[in-house]
Amino acid sequence: MQSNIPFLDLRAQARTLREDLHAAVAGVLDSGHYVLGDAVEAFEHSFAALCGVRHAVAVNSGTSALHLALLAAGVGPGDEVITVPMTFVATVAAVLYAGATPRFVDIDPETGTLDPHGLEAALTPRTKAIIPVHLHGRVADMDSINAIARSRGIMVIEDAAQAHAARYRGRPAGSLGRIGCFSFYPGKNLGACGEGGALVTDDADLARRARILRDWGQEEKYVHAVKGFNFRMDAVQGAILGVKLRHLEAWTAARRAIAARYDARLAGLDLRRPASAPEGEHVYHVYAIRLAGRDLIREMLARAGIASGIHYPLPVHLQPAYADLGYGRGAFPVAEAFAAETLSLPVFPELSFAQVDQVCGVLEDILQGGARRVA
Repeated sequence: MQSNIPFLDLRAQARTLREDLHAAVAGVLDSGHYVLGDAVEAFEHSFAALCGVRHAVAVNSGTSALHLALLAAGVGPGDEVITVPMTFVATVAAVLYAGATPRFVDIDPETGTLDPHGLEAALTPRTKAIIPVHLHGRVADMDSINAIARSRGIMVIEDAAQAHAARYRGRPAGSLGRIGCFSFYPGKNLGACGEGGALVTDDADLARRARILRDWGQEEKYVHAVKGFNFRMDAVQGAILGVKLRHLEAWTAARRAIAARYDARLAGLDLRRPASAPEGEHVYHVYAIRLAGRDLIREMLARAGIASGIHYPLPVHLQPAYADLGYGRGAFPVAEAFAAETLSLPVFPELSFAQVDQVCGVLEDILQGGARRVA
């Protein structure tokens, strides 16, 4: 029987929250205050509490959060920032926006996150910050990364765009470095109905600098202390995120249950499931398996009506737009292998176990030689 299983279904989430979302948007419309304001401030307080920090600064995208985090940390021309090539390009773009130079460290083959074993050798006197990326909802090895950073006086900025409510040894993502950066792009575990982002920190001075920079460099209206940006969050998104935040715990539990179902059904097949996280709590923004012949298998799944994704098909150092960074194929072999083999299966809170079983059944058929039956 032909399936029709989407990779992501944002409409299903919107349907369950329709009345509350409509009321939240109507409240903003009635207020006449459409940029920042009470709705955004209330969300900032709630999100800071979720992350276990004192300050959250809401902005218009996760990219802006990374950009402002770097500027607030004093990163600029002449500085180097270390991150990983296995990430969305925004991580690297933000470094370039700040005027700094990105430098890469390869990833751990099991977790897909920054490998601390390669970090020390990558540091130079110009290294000003390290951006570990919590890929797919799993937190990087932050204790090891922080230990190296502290020994050299280097700022750690978490790219937690895929890790809302993830934890590492009991501590929330976003609270593990000096600054944490989140995206609220609609497909994220906590997604707006449009664009949005936030940076979080315990450092009041860093938060103040970020707030000034997001609003044209002004702390007092029409008095521009520094050259800033229009990175403000609009009030509609703040109100929507305030509604959705109340459901994040339940959605996270649903994602973990779906991942556990996948784990059980896919055990024994010729593929690598996402690595377990004994020191942390994975939130499965993506459920990514690794297997040979990924592209053909993805095509066969599509023929059977099952959507899938690739996160990400090319590491940043092999993206045409970033060729000028000077890296070539073979520079980061673990990331390159990861990119060639990774396939993301459907995972969203409204996905049923029956749908998970259909995905696994088709995948099992493909891997065990039943390609003709799904063609």
